[in-house]
Amino acid sequence: MSVLSESPRFLSVKQVAEYLNLHEKKIYALVGEGKIPGTKVTGKWLFPKELVDKWMLESSHGGLLTDRLIIAGSDDPLLHRMILRLSDRMRSRALVSFTPMVTRLGLEMLQNHRVDACCVHWGRIEESHLRHPALIRQFPQRTQWIIIRAFSREQGLILRPSASAAGTAPASLQDLIDNRELRWAMRQDGSGTQRFLRETLGHGTIDPAALNAACIAHSEREAAAQVAMNRADIAPGTRASAREFNLDFLSTGWEAFDLVLDRTVYFRRLFQELMEQIQSGESRQEADRLQGYDFSQFGHMIWSHG
Repeated sequence: MSVLSESPRFLSVKQVAEYLNLHEKKIYALVGEGKIPGTKVTGKWLFPKELVDKWMLESSHGGLLTDRLIIAGSDDPLLHRMILRLSDRMRSRALVSFTPMVTRLGLEMLQNHRVDACCVHWGRIEESHLRHPALIRQFPQRTQWIIIRAFSREQGLILRPSASAAGTAPASLQDLIDNRELRWAMRQDGSGTQRFLRETLGHGTIDPAALNAACIAHSEREAAAQVAMNRADIAPGTRASAREFNLDFLSTGWEAFDLVLDRTVYFRRLFQELMEQIQSGESRQEADRLQGYDFSQFGHMIWSHG
């Protein structure tokens, strides 16, 4: 019986090289490029055979896992709705799921082959063509990634109606910053929304840590929900999230909302169907109801390695 037929769950460099019919130096090169799934234990590289098999399937032309699309990263009300529409259309023929989390954690999940695509937003739209590539350059797997523009969206502060009034005039950003009684729902580290807030306040040299933080929200929609449930008076977020909960909103700028994914995933039929869903008339009508979206750059490739 051959060594390969008796291969354990975790392969050494020598074993995975034999399994894939490659030279050991090539395996080390793949490890250095962050391409092959492996982990270092007590100084030695080990490769889960199940993940190696999955990686080989994904590396095939077009990808063979055509019945699955798992998306993570930054939250968005419109994207959430469109994924639900696509999932309903697919029924039991395919799995389409969305797990909201912060931008950085989503990229870590993508790096570790846990998800197929990651939603990112990292600063003002006029700088996104530089910031988003700079962000993903921190990840070894980036050589296989591309960045696709989904849409732009309006970012700002979500407010309870009582918090947005200063006498008879709408509150300004400075009014809200100066009112230290306001309870803030903050986002966690690694969040693009929290970064946008930090930069907005930085123009007035205010550190978000100086504000009255009442709670931490772990997604865009949870932040708005904390305000709607009167656990906070104000939270950073998008106009769409404020509209979703019938809350007031103070705009502080626009940002790009992009999708980072492996090149092979881009050609999956499920991903193309998601893109068709986002640009459908149904999606545009929903965007008009939610407000604060711009699709003028939809589908543009923002970045590709090499």
